[in-house]
Amino acid sequence: MIIARAPLRIPLGGGGTDLPSYYQHRGGALISAAIDKYVYITINRRFESSIRVSYSKTEIADNVNAIEHPIVREALRELGIAEHIEITSIADLPANTGMGSSSTFTVALLQALHAFKREHLSPQALAEEAYHIEREILNEPVGKQDQYLAAFGGIVTMDITPTGRVEVGSISLSEHAHDDFESNLLLFYTGIRRSASDILRTQDSQAKESASGVVARLDRIKEIGFEVREAIFQGDIRRFGELMDVHWQTKKQLSGKISTSDVDRWYEIARTNGALGGKLMGAGGGGFLVFYADSGKRLLREAMKREGLREIRFHIDREGAKVVANL
Repeated sequence: MIIARAPLRIPLGGGGTDLPSYYQHRGGALISAAIDKYVYITINRRFESSIRVSYSKTEIADNVNAIEHPIVREALRELGIAEHIEITSIADLPANTGMGSSSTFTVALLQALHAFKREHLSPQALAEEAYHIEREILNEPVGKQDQYLAAFGGIVTMDITPTGRVEVGSISLSEHAHDDFESNLLLFYTGIRRSASDILRTQDSQAKESASGVVARLDRIKEIGFEVREAIFQGDIRRFGELMDVHWQTKKQLSGKISTSDVDRWYEIARTNGALGGKLMGAGGGGFLVFYADSGKRLLREAMKREGLREIRFHIDREGAKVVANL
C-alpha cells in the first residue's frame, strides 16, 4: 500500500496571472504559501483485475475508459496503468472552497501512481504533469499556481515566462517573522461551496480577448504581488497584511461573481474588528476567507464566531507532495 499527500495553499499575491491567457502575453508572477492541510491518496494493488476508485462515490470499472472521475481516468491513461489497482482519496478540507483542492488532488494522485510504478519525479515535473492533465487534456480553466504549491510546499514565488516556463523560488522567513506570519493569518470557512470554473472561464476569455479592464487589473494584481513578495522577503509581515486589502479591492473588480453580499458584509465586519486586510480564497464566490490581524486577533475571532464562520488553524507546510508510507 502506498499513501501520498500534497498540501493545499493560500495565495498571497499575483493570483490570476498564472492563467495562460495572461502570462503568454505579459508573463506571470505570484507568491503563495502551502499549509498543513492535505489531500491524501492511498493506492493498493487489487486482487481483481478491475479498477476500484473511492472518493465521494465509489466506482468499480473493468477498464480505464469506464472510470467516471476525469482526473483519475486521465492520470491512469498517462501513466499506462490499466488494471489491478485500488485508489482512495480523503482530504482535510472540503472541495470547491478556493483552496486549490482539485490540483492538489491531481498532484497527490500522480505522486502515488509514480511510486506505485517505482518512479520518482521532481516537484517541477510533477507540477507540470498535473497541469498537463488538468489544462491540456481536460480543458479545465486552471493556471499553474496550485499544482506548483502542492508539489513544492513552503512559501513559494513563481515567475512564469510567456512560453509557460516556471521559475520557482522560496522565501525563508526569520523565526520571528515566521511566527508572525502563522499567528496573524486567520482562516475562516464561510460554509459556501462553489465551482471556480465559471469565474475562471470568464476571466480567461476576457484576458484572451485583451479586454482592457481585465488586463489592466491583472497588471495591477501582478504589481501588488511583487510588493507582497518584497514585504515578506523583508519580514515586514504587517505591510503584507495591508497589501491584502489592496489586492482584494482590485480582485473584486475582475468580475461581479468574485464576491457576494454576505462575503462583503463579513469582510467589512472583519475590517472593523481588527483585520488589516484579507481576501477570499481562489477564484471567488465562497469558500474560505483569510485575514491578517495582529493586535486585533481576539476581536476578529469573536466577530467571525458571531457570524457563524468556523476558524481553521494551520501552519506552513515545508515539504510539498510526498509519499508518507510505502508498505
